Amino acid sequence: MSSAAGSLTATTFELETKPDCAEALQRVEAWYHQAIIDRPPVRFTRHNAEYEVIDDADPSRWANLKARWFDEEYQIERFLRQLHRQRYLGETFPIFWPNLGPNIFAACYGAPLEFGEVTSWAEPILGSYDQPVAIDWQSEHLAKLESLTRKALQICDGQFIVGYTDLHPGMDWLAALRGSEQLCMDFYDYPDEIKALQQQVTADFLSVFARFDALLKRSHQPSVSWMGIPFVGRMHIPSCDFATLISPAIFQEFAWPALHDEVVAMTHNIFHLDGKGVARHLDAILELPNVNAIQWVQGVGLDQPILQWIPLIRKIQAAGKSVVVDMTVAELEPFIDAVEPAGILLCLPSESEEEELAILERVARW
Repeated sequence: MSSAAGSLTATTFELETKPDCAEALQRVEAWYHQAIIDRPPVRFTRHNAEYEVIDDADPSRWANLKARWFDEEYQIERFLRQLHRQRYLGETFPIFWPNLGPNIFAACYGAPLEFGEVTSWAEPILGSYDQPVAIDWQSEHLAKLESLTRKALQICDGQFIVGYTDLHPGMDWLAALRGSEQLCMDFYDYPDEIKALQQQVTADFLSVFARFDALLKRSHQPSVSWMGIPFVGRMHIPSCDFATLISPAIFQEFAWPALHDEVVAMTHNIFHLDGKGVARHLDAILELPNVNAIQWVQGVGLDQPILQWIPLIRKIQAAGKSVVVDMTVAELEPFIDAVEPAGILLCLPSESEEEELAILERVARW
């Protein structure tokens, strides 16, 4: 991995496991600006693939599931076993991102984490707004994430990218601490307390992000998290999954200000738009500064196929934003017929390397 005068650019980043890494990063950088170098970016993956059980380790090695999640050597060894099993075609990158589950940020405030096979969740602990709420900078979860990051950085050079964990501040954080149903009532009973906590947690989040961003930047790593789309600046994935439960007016008053403060501190943001319930707030989300792209998560069942969401995708494009779109391979041809390619990043499953190469060839003719 090379860098010019200690700085990182798309053209200076190299990986032995992905010889075309610099070119792929340039396509991603162009995509952020709704531009195309030679074709739209394509990432080969499955939605929520990180939640699939793909390990055959003997569970008796650990006293409980938490011990398995906290086993740094195991987590890194499992990643390394998979590292050389595939070619990273298109804009698919070899990425190790330290992960303890989506509620890790709430756990740093004392919320107990329950660990399952493929994810974890927080138990609400905020019984009233009179309780003191403060981040624990000595939290075992922060310490474990930092240790995982440092260990990965020691061995990643020229082999893979190291990312940062999945952080959910804002309303998702407060819903984890308070409970979603109770928080819905709190907008009427404790509006000032909610707004004060949103300001507090946003400041804490920016400090945590800066801490890990600085650690990665010292090793000349791009900025990337669970979505697998790296950038050489400060890339954040803002979200508000809780917004599916609230009206646009409440979203605008309570959620939007904290999201604004998150995104203005970053160079690039990809907003995680989790389904049609959150999509009712799309107009407000499109008004956020520094949001370069929207990841559209269409859901399952009646929310499929992707073609029913073409008007929404076109609306995002018309607002000057790029779009991350998950779809099946069978939907690719009609999708290409219906949508302009500028600003589209495709996430597609694949059955083989040959299929991936054929998809890349087809997308290049879009």
